[in-house]
Amino acid sequence: MLSQQHNDKLCLTSPGTPMGDVFRRFWMPALLSREIAEPDSAPVRVRLLGEDFVAFRDSEGHAALVDPHCPHRGANLFFGRNEKGGIRCAYHGWKFSRTGECLDMPSVPCTSDYRNTIRLKTYPVRESGGMLWAYLGPEGTAPELPQFEFTEMPEAQRYVSKKRQQCNWAQCCEGAIDTAHFSFLHMALSDDEDEMQAAMAHSDLGATDKMKRRIRWIKQDGVPRFSIQPHDAGFLVGAARHADGDEIYWRISQFLMPNHSLAPGAFPGENHHGQTFVPIDDLSCWIYCYSWNPQRALSEDERAKFIAGQGIHAEVDAQFMPVRNRDNDYLIDREEQRLRTFTGIKGLSEQDACIQDSQGFIADRTREHLGPTDLAIVHFRRAMLRAADVLSTGTAPPSTAHPEAYHVRSGALLAHKETPLEQAMVFHHADPAWRIQPAPSALPPHEPTR
Repeated sequence: MLSQQHNDKLCLTSPGTPMGDVFRRFWMPALLSREIAEPDSAPVRVRLLGEDFVAFRDSEGHAALVDPHCPHRGANLFFGRNEKGGIRCAYHGWKFSRTGECLDMPSVPCTSDYRNTIRLKTYPVRESGGMLWAYLGPEGTAPELPQFEFTEMPEAQRYVSKKRQQCNWAQCCEGAIDTAHFSFLHMALSDDEDEMQAAMAHSDLGATDKMKRRIRWIKQDGVPRFSIQPHDAGFLVGAARHADGDEIYWRISQFLMPNHSLAPGAFPGENHHGQTFVPIDDLSCWIYCYSWNPQRALSEDERAKFIAGQGIHAEVDAQFMPVRNRDNDYLIDREEQRLRTFTGIKGLSEQDACIQDSQGFIADRTREHLGPTDLAIVHFRRAMLRAADVLSTGTAPPSTAHPEAYHVRSGALLAHKETPLEQAMVFHHADPAWRIQPAPSALPPHEPTR
């Protein structure tokens, strides 16, 4: 458990908070690129880390993120006109470029140089991977963009989406790196492979015999053994479950500072998935979701399923609010829950949201009782709190200096029961086969729960 002081320190990200300062030293997704797709399109409201902004794309197609209030009288530039290289305030016509320069001041005599003394506050913006990334930290401190693999993929090989969630960012991120819950939250009640697969129809696992076996292994072993490998961008999480015979099913996930998670499960050649949890304020967040395939273009069928809410993606309305959400109890079907699934809720994304939201708008970690499968959660909290402590001494979080360290994958593999994670991962990256050879060993004793 955490003390109330540490819980607040972990969760609160508004201006002036320790964790808010940490977040402001990293690039954050602010919008999907398609939200301001065209030059001179309508401005868009943006709220991040408890602050309000306005985003627009100028006549040359460059994106901008600016203070929402005109320096003249404070009118909101969301109501401004995006035109001819800048955004013009609708109140008195003052116009500003994406870099904050005042381009026109029609309410002031043309002989005055007053225009040259006024600037609109702007923030660095970069476009990468179908998203607009913003840096909200002190001027001159922006690091390089993190080098995620999905951002380097051609557009045909990736799909990105976002969804709003009605709780604090930290419990969403913890839910993503807690892979033990897959044995229960997303599972069918039956032990029949076909019924288990049907219950996960909205996953990205498909219906092949190989996929069905993976689901069976996850269900039958609800006490995975966790291993943590720190690296410059965060840490790798390995969860080992019994498979068939002498084999172990490893599911490998990644936590990347300060708010990114790469999902486990993909074998070589399959689609990879990740999420970024961006605080809107202390009681809600955006979850940016990305799926990609390093070897090939995504098919039309795959894209259609992602749009419909498969796997980490959610079925959302025009404001990116999931159709099944806190306000309608996620359209829970109690008969489905009684007869077929643990939750009676449709969609893996919505099942995750239900449980994370149910912890409260901000989870009270002072009441927790953690167990062995919470190892990744403990490491996450330590990493975040340590980053806040380090920054309080004037030192930027170390991972900001290693953008290349974000170029990692999650995944899955089968290994002999005596293969340690360290060697398994070496084989996994070097050999596309989904089984690897035995190696000298060292997995701790373990008995499955059922």
